[in-house]
Amino acid sequence: MKKSSNLLKLVVLSLLGTISLVLFFLNFPLPFLPAYLKIDFSEVPALMASLIFSPLAGVIVIGIKNLLYLAVSGSGDPIGVIANFLAGVMFVLPVSIIYHKFNKGVKSVLSGLITGTIIMAVGMSVLNYFFILPAYGWFMGWDMTESFIWISVIGGVLPFNAIKGVIVGALFLIIFVKMQHWMEQQRAKLT
Repeated sequence: MKKSSNLLKLVVLSLLGTISLVLFFLNFPLPFLPAYLKIDFSEVPALMASLIFSPLAGVIVIGIKNLLYLAVSGSGDPIGVIANFLAGVMFVLPVSIIYHKFNKGVKSVLSGLITGTIIMAVGMSVLNYFFILPAYGWFMGWDMTESFIWISVIGGVLPFNAIKGVIVGALFLIIFVKMQHWMEQQRAKLT
């Protein structure tokens, strides 16, 4: 029984990872930010997995999405994939940790979404300043000055991640309110 339960969880996480990949391809840029920063809703399936199962399940869905993206796109951009993975983890983990630690209701999801947005916006800004943008510069052979990196972070990365957190969070909150009962049933069935 335990093996079939684990297999079912793996199948569900794989399906959610695949749905996450499809949502990743349905993206759009914001008109006032650099075109390479695009809003997508690929964290929604990871959020669902993390609330139904555990915080680790959300991380697994984000990992599956990024591995599938590497396989499907043939992207030669491992830095972008790693950055996307880290941003997703920074957003999803706080939501699921707060949800599972507290009352598993709308208030805990909202608190988690606010916390996740702040952590993702600040965390990705720090990572971009110290690691991601310098790695892109090295990888692409660009000479990136410290002032260019600083402007990119303050004028692009920070507002983008804050806006993305708000947009994705608002959508997920609507979905959660509509599907809360169903998600509770799935958690009871699958865990």
